[in-house]
Amino acid sequence: MNKVLKIAFGLLPFLVAPLFAHVNVASFKTYVDSLLPGTTFGMSLRSVKMGKEIGNINGDEMFTPASTLKTLTTAAAIHFLPLNYEPKTEITVFGDIKKRTLTGSLKIRGEGDPNISARYYDDPFYMLNAMVDSVRAMDIDTIVGQIDLDTSYYKGPWKAENWRRNFYDSWYGAEIGPLGFNDNCVTIRFWPGYFRGDTAVVSIQPDVGYVKVINNLKTVKGKKKKWVYGIDPDKSIITLGGTMGEDLDSASMVLPIRNPIGYFRAAFMYALKNRGIVFKEGKSKSNTELKKFSFSSAPLLSILDEINQRSQNFHAETLLRNLGAQISGEGSVEGGRKAERKFLLDMDLNPTDFDVWDGSGLSPENKVKPSTVSKMLAKMARHPKGNYYINSFASPGVGSGAKRMLNLEAPWLTRFKTGYIAEVHALVGYIYTVDGDTLTASMYLNGTNTNPDAKSKDVLDTLWMRLISYTNNNYNSLLQMKNLWLDAQGVSGLNKRLDYFSKRLIGTPYKLGPMGEGHLDTVEDKPLVYLDSVDCVTYLEHVVALAMAKSEKSLYRQLQRLRYKGSKVSFLTRKHYLLEDWVGEGKYAKVIPMEGEVSVTRTMPKKEFFKNHNITYSGKETPLKIRYMPLDKAIEMAKKTYKGTMKVLGVGIVGTSDKIDLTHTGFVIFYPGQKPVLRHASSQKKQVVEVPLAEYLQTRKIPGVTYFKFIQH
Repeated sequence: MNKVLKIAFGLLPFLVAPLFAHVNVASFKTYVDSLLPGTTFGMSLRSVKMGKEIGNINGDEMFTPASTLKTLTTAAAIHFLPLNYEPKTEITVFGDIKKRTLTGSLKIRGEGDPNISARYYDDPFYMLNAMVDSVRAMDIDTIVGQIDLDTSYYKGPWKAENWRRNFYDSWYGAEIGPLGFNDNCVTIRFWPGYFRGDTAVVSIQPDVGYVKVINNLKTVKGKKKKWVYGIDPDKSIITLGGTMGEDLDSASMVLPIRNPIGYFRAAFMYALKNRGIVFKEGKSKSNTELKKFSFSSAPLLSILDEINQRSQNFHAETLLRNLGAQISGEGSVEGGRKAERKFLLDMDLNPTDFDVWDGSGLSPENKVKPSTVSKMLAKMARHPKGNYYINSFASPGVGSGAKRMLNLEAPWLTRFKTGYIAEVHALVGYIYTVDGDTLTASMYLNGTNTNPDAKSKDVLDTLWMRLISYTNNNYNSLLQMKNLWLDAQGVSGLNKRLDYFSKRLIGTPYKLGPMGEGHLDTVEDKPLVYLDSVDCVTYLEHVVALAMAKSEKSLYRQLQRLRYKGSKVSFLTRKHYLLEDWVGEGKYAKVIPMEGEVSVTRTMPKKEFFKNHNITYSGKETPLKIRYMPLDKAIEMAKKTYKGTMKVLGVGIVGTSDKIDLTHTGFVIFYPGQKPVLRHASSQKKQVVEVPLAEYLQTRKIPGVTYFKFIQH
């Protein structure tokens, strides 16, 4: 069992029934109820390939989504906005310039750029310095006049509504304006005072003279960490209190400012001074426009990464308002909601299934239906810009997934968005399956109450990993096949490739019936690809798929074309009878004329076979003529030295039962100047072996053997 499966089964011993076979997700609810009592669980699972929902638990009920609401904000944005969209900040210079003095004004218009910060640069003033340097390049070192800030792009309020009160005092609940700086936050760093009883030493970063700190934090003995803070609801005044141990090094907090427009003004004035421009406030007598500059810090795709990977609320809230300004003509929450409703209608989704109060998901008033969320994600997977959207999501070890599902051996099989506010946990996103499907999943835990947050996250992660492991049962075997194929790129010609791969698998353990239809059917949910062990047929199928595949990417499809009629994966369409279904199809192999051949006619009891698996077979049972070389002739041929060019044939053992066409199969390799050898998965040797064909046949009590050549298709 591969590592991915060991992890998932270790975490989920309760899931013993086939999950996708019956889309049986009821056990998920049982698991949640047992570990998180009192919690309400909602879930929807959808296949993009099939275009339908395949699992639903309370999927049509309304749930608080927390930060997973960002997937709606970003979906609407990438639907409406061009990929090269960049929120801009414009500076227009008005007035007259004489002797390096501008008598006039600077008009700064903000259009919601959330990255005027150190997010992409070493210095939080990088963008502001660039703006000031553009003005200075006009041979200006003094400004007499005004700095006018145009905030008309947004319609207030700057403080988001319907959030819990404590959110406004946290960095993730910063106020939103069309002009902002440093995520509208400051870092308060503090150190113990020199002596016990002294107030702590405090610094503000970046300090533009806008934030005031009232420092009541006292230094005490030891390593105590009992500091507290409070922020004035209307002014950028932060009060520190409590105690800090003298043996501590330092500590810091990122806290929001009040009034982002005032903060931007203070930061811009600081940049003017820092870059050598003197500003003197006065009246402007000229409205002559001298020059206009436009600045942007990052394009749409970078903003989506910040929102969906790192779950930045500040970016989500600005994007919602920008979306409103661009699509609805109003840069506000309501304008953004109108744009989102239009998006949902464009995608043929019901807008009433989303009750939206913000762009970030911080409001506990936000509500969504899991079923509609999974449908939205599925539609985005088929969207012309869907790949950009999906790639903005987090993954194990990346972004908000930095500490999530780290035990997954193949983390590239999923992309997701996490969500959390008090008593709410959520996980939505994409899972890629071994058969090439994309699943969309949405999971919500509401009312977790006293259940530990870490436990709630673990429950969601466990369920998510179970979906990944089940739909990628023995994914390692597919990786092994790809590596084998890549190793053989210098081997050309079907015969040489059959020889190469059949030899490479010598020593593989034998196991009868190791494969099935995985998550795609109910009868046998064993892996769709499996090289941990093989039987005679699956050994032959894997080797032929490796030899015939045009690229490593086509290996899975090639294997399923060999195993299933019309490449449709199901127990009913599997080619169970090797000679009649597999060789008899005529696409990939064909029985060859044999010296002294005879024949026997048999009818395969397919109705009885499928009935034993509770399946009704509606096809015809037609007589099959089995041509074969009698055993004595076959032994005689096998003892002869081969004189032709190297070739590889398939061999089938014809048994005595009337209910089966062939009882065993393998490869016969004819090397020039040598006697033919047989490579096969041996039930007696318990592995894939190579033996002289004559030696093997002399131990058999059978009517004879049939040979078939392989056809590249």
